[in-house]
Amino acid sequence: MVLQPTQQVTSLSHPPHCSVPSARSSAVMDTSPAPPLLLRPSAPSIDPSAAKAVINKSGGAAASVYDLRREPNIPAPFVWPHAEACPTTAKELGVPVVDVGVLRNGDADALNRAVAQVAAACATHGFFQVSGHGVDEALARAALDSASVFFRLPLAEKQRARRIPGTVSGYTSAHADRFASKLPWKETLSFGFRARVDSAVAPVVADYFTSTLGEDFEPMGRVYQEYCEKMNELSLTIMELLELSLGVEKRGYYREFFDDSSSIMRCNYYPSCPEPERTLGTGPHCDPTALTILLQDDVGGLEVLVDGDWRPVRPVPGAMVINIGDTFMALSNGRYKSCLHRAVVNRRQERRSLAFFLCPRADRVVRPPPSPLPRQYPDFTWADLMRFTQRHYRADTRTLDAFTQWLSPATPTPLPAAAATAQEAA
Repeated sequence: MVLQPTQQVTSLSHPPHCSVPSARSSAVMDTSPAPPLLLRPSAPSIDPSAAKAVINKSGGAAASVYDLRREPNIPAPFVWPHAEACPTTAKELGVPVVDVGVLRNGDADALNRAVAQVAAACATHGFFQVSGHGVDEALARAALDSASVFFRLPLAEKQRARRIPGTVSGYTSAHADRFASKLPWKETLSFGFRARVDSAVAPVVADYFTSTLGEDFEPMGRVYQEYCEKMNELSLTIMELLELSLGVEKRGYYREFFDDSSSIMRCNYYPSCPEPERTLGTGPHCDPTALTILLQDDVGGLEVLVDGDWRPVRPVPGAMVINIGDTFMALSNGRYKSCLHRAVVNRRQERRSLAFFLCPRADRVVRPPPSPLPRQYPDFTWADLMRFTQRHYRADTRTLDAFTQWLSPATPTPLPAAAATAQEAA
C-alpha cells in the first residue's frame, strides 16, 4: 500500500540435528524441536551525543553510531562500489497488481487471472503487488506516521532500544553495529510478532514497546500490534493464492505451515542524502524469510535486479508490495525464486517503509508439499537458516545453496569469500 504523506567465516560447524533427505522424503510436517535462536534483552540507555562509538556488549569492540540526518557529507563507510551502486535503469519493472479479494468473492474467472499473475511473477523475479487486502487505510497511515515519530526522536532516545548484535529486535543506525564498510543509508527498528500462543494472539509487540521504551510508547505499541495482526492475516491469504498458483494438491498446506508463525516487523527510515549516487539505502540482497509484505510511502526507492538491470518498482496507491524469500523458495522446491533487490535514496526527500517478514515457528521443519519431483533442498529449520544469515553469510542469490552446504553432515567445507558476514534484509 502506498500512502500520500500527511505532512564469512571460512569453515563452519554443522547443526547436529540436520540431515539431507532422500529425493522423495516424506512431506508430512515435522515439528520436532530444534535449538531456537534466542534473543537477548535490549541494553540500557546510553548518551551518544558527544561520541560516535558505543560498546558492543557481546564482543567488547567499539561500534560507530551515526545520526544520518545531521551528516553534511557521506562518511567513508557509507560509500559503495560502483558495481553495486550502479545507476537505475529508466524502465520500470512490470509488477502485476493482484486483487487478493477474489479469494473470497466467488468470482472464478477473476481468481484464475490472479493465480496466473502470481505464477508468472513468482517464476521470474518473485515480486507482485496486492490490492483488495482489507487493511484499513487509517491503520496503515498510523503505522507509517508512528515510524516517523520514532525516527525523529533524539538519537539518545532511540538508542534505548538499540539492537544487540546477533539478535533481531531493536534499533540500529546504518547497521554500524555489524559492519565497518558498505553501510546502508538508513535507520531501522525491528521487533518480533508471534501469530498465536495457546490459540490466542499474544500482545508481544505492544509489550515490546512499553518494556523497551516506556509506558509513553504504549499507544505506538498498540498501533503496531494491530498492524502486525493484519499483516499476519494477509500473509496467510497470500499463502492460499501461492498454493493455488503452484497447483499444490494438499490444500491448506502452506496456511497450516504458517499458522503458528513467529515473524519479524521492521520499520525503515531513509533520510535524504547529500550524495545519493555514492551510497545505497539498502544493499543488494535476497530476503531469507518466507514472504515480505512492504508498505511504503509515495517517495519510491525499491529496485529489483532483472536481466542485469536495476529496475524500479513504482509505488501504487492502495497496494502493498509482495516478494518471495528464500524460505518459500525452499517450500516451493525451487519453483518460485527469491530475487536480488535494493533500496536507493535521494537528495530531496526522506522515505519510510514498513516490512513484515513472514517466518515459520523457529523449530518448524521447512519441507515442500508432497510431490513426485526430486527435492532441491534438504530439510531445515527456520532457526538454523536465521542463524546462518544473521551470523555467517551475506544474503544473496546463492544463500540456499551455501546454506545447504553448511547443513551437510560431511566435513565442513569452506564457503565463498563473499560470505564474510550476514547482511540483514531490508
